[in-house]
Amino acid sequence: MLEETKDLGLLMDVRVKLTVQLGSCRMPMREVMELVPGSVIQLNQEAKDPVGLYVNDKLIAYGEVVVVEDNFGIKITEMTNG
Repeated sequence: MLEETKDLGLLMDVRVKLTVQLGSCRMPMREVMELVPGSVIQLNQEAKDPVGLYVNDKLIAYGEVVVVEDNFGIKITEMTNG
């Protein structure tokens, strides 16, 4: 057991990519090519729906978007079974 804890300790400093997915949509490439500053893209998610939190592209939790000072953050509301 001590050896397992020691091995796990080696992983604790490994950096992983966290991504928050607000929503997504599909559109024809023709419309993508017409995007300009100021364009609005409607996502397939309602404003009240939770956002997904991914670690290295694997969904691990859901949460709600919060503002912390001048930055966005996420408040975890539910962990997935991953």
